[in-house]
Amino acid sequence: MKIYTKTGDKGTTSLIGGKRVAKYHPRIEAYGTVDELMAFIALLRDQDIPEQSKANLLEVLDRLMSCASILAADCTDCNVKIPQIPLSDIEFLENEIDRMEATLEPLTSFVLPGGHQAVSLCHVTRTICRRAERLTIQLSEETPVPENVIKYLNRLSDYLFVSSRFFGKFHKIQQINWKPRV
Repeated sequence: MKIYTKTGDKGTTSLIGGKRVAKYHPRIEAYGTVDELMAFIALLRDQDIPEQSKANLLEVLDRLMSCASILAADCTDCNVKIPQIPLSDIEFLENEIDRMEATLEPLTSFVLPGGHQAVSLCHVTRTICRRAERLTIQLSEETPVPENVIKYLNRLSDYLFVSSRFFGKFHKIQQINWKPRV
């Protein structure tokens, strides 16, 4: 199988189910942003972070591939089985958020990104995740999207924010509190 098919040379691509759409179609924007998120999460996983976090991010990458597959499927009776995002995937993120937060000082203000590359990458991934969530919600206004995909993306952005604080503590980086100039 060749990587290039030449079928997209005129600006369209195929969805799971066979339908061809423009490469800027809302479905493509949603799963393309999930794909972008995956690339940055892989980069985050390659940083100096705890091994448990690396294992968790590998699980996140797997779940995001499922999200992308769901978003790429435009068929009610596909010939291929489409993975799902069960509630247990969302609960996994919630449990990890709780585990990390138990080791952190309470949050008393907004924080500014930075201090260490792993911390900054958490914020990059968090903002891409929020964009993926917005695009998925927008897509859901015109076509059915499983509710758990939206919930997963929402919870994942929370997980990535808490991870930024957790990695800051791991690297003994002082969190930068935002002090509004009013």
